[in-house]
Amino acid sequence: MPLIKSISGIRGTIGDKPGENLTPEDIVKFTAAFARLLLEENPANKNKKPTMVIGRDGRTSGEMVRGHVVATIIKLGIDVVDLGLSTTPTVEIAVAREEAIGGIIITASHNPEEWNALKLLNNKGEFISAEKGAKVLELAEENNPIPTAETPGIVTLDDSYLQKHIDAILEYPFVNRKAIASQDFKVVVDAINSTGAIFVPALLHALGVNEVILLNGEVTGKFAHNPEPLPEHLTQLSNEVVKQQAHFGIAVDPDVDRLCFVNEDGTMFGEEFTLVAIADYILGKIKGNTVSNMSSTKALKEITLKHGGQYFPSAVGEVNVVTKMKETDAVIGGEGNGGIIVPDFHYGRDALIGIGLFLSHLANHKKGIKSLRNQYPDYFISKNKIELEKGVDVKPIFEKIQKKYKKNPINTEDGLKIEFENDWVHLRTSNTEPIIRIYAESNFETTANNMALQLMRDIKEFG
Repeated sequence: MPLIKSISGIRGTIGDKPGENLTPEDIVKFTAAFARLLLEENPANKNKKPTMVIGRDGRTSGEMVRGHVVATIIKLGIDVVDLGLSTTPTVEIAVAREEAIGGIIITASHNPEEWNALKLLNNKGEFISAEKGAKVLELAEENNPIPTAETPGIVTLDDSYLQKHIDAILEYPFVNRKAIASQDFKVVVDAINSTGAIFVPALLHALGVNEVILLNGEVTGKFAHNPEPLPEHLTQLSNEVVKQQAHFGIAVDPDVDRLCFVNEDGTMFGEEFTLVAIADYILGKIKGNTVSNMSSTKALKEITLKHGGQYFPSAVGEVNVVTKMKETDAVIGGEGNGGIIVPDFHYGRDALIGIGLFLSHLANHKKGIKSLRNQYPDYFISKNKIELEKGVDVKPIFEKIQKKYKKNPINTEDGLKIEFENDWVHLRTSNTEPIIRIYAESNFETTANNMALQLMRDIKEFG
């Protein structure tokens, strides 16, 4: 399977074929290219040596990848602050606090355990732009020898950022620890054998949640199930919530930037509605605009308008959401996959601040999580994908589909989004896998599934 190079970083399965797998050669090549770009963009400061922050999730390949990343960075004369086992949002926060020139997160996010990746951060702790990503790829393909600095960098291990992240959440003005603690919540957490097992229980205890039942809590990188937090992968969590008579369940992905909840009866709150509920809470505190990507539920737009704000869609991808949030001065945003971005906390998807805000909302509601979910619409998004054969050109397929549905409103900013009265279908190639994603939303599950199936048939017909 070829390496995937996108705004989401350099991603692939661990193996020994450069360009096909994520190999030591690829890790060194792309790390060096990124570090060189950062050095070009951040002129030398005689009072401070250039520093990069790194951290990794719990994957079995993480230590190997980390070794190659660190060796490459220090060879270029850059110091490394290594957070060790960490989360994507924690590394993002650390880059800004350390005044680093950038950062690398070693994680393949929701991909299975045989995958790993380098997520690349600028000096603000935000994902680099598509333009900067293209420059990294260009430098990597030059494949020049890595220059050895006169004075190599040094490595500092820093495990303080777990507490620093938690402290920042507790200090955030709309996180209400007192209200959360007063509810005496009993919570089941599925930590999917990664760093959520360290960070989520620590946060919950700090928020005043005393009873936390942890599933898949050993950080082995051997994921107990598919790590993408979708309903079909969360049956163990759902069953345990009911068995333990817990108030709710929490699931995160391996790098803890996606968040979803399970209701007290074992049903799903719905990952699409994590952002909707938190936005409802935030917009009840401060007026403003919202952003989500165009594969996310229309419920966010409705909630935003209800609170007197404006809603803006973006292309899929965290960097695209962040860019649109900055353009529109949004007060809350994210993605329908349970990715919450709180701009005055930091511009990155963060399941941990999401937990703090969601639990504050739930504590103020006082009637249970299922009751809270019932306040929001029952829209259904059918999420599907088709694997691509190597070398397939998607562009002519999308052009033929666009021609077939030319009488419908169509948006081509990110793949192909087709409107059907109150419903929609969005087709796009993935940033993280060799697939076409087909998402469809309707008031009715059957309608959404049927729309998605029809577009999947169209893809096969025109492919």
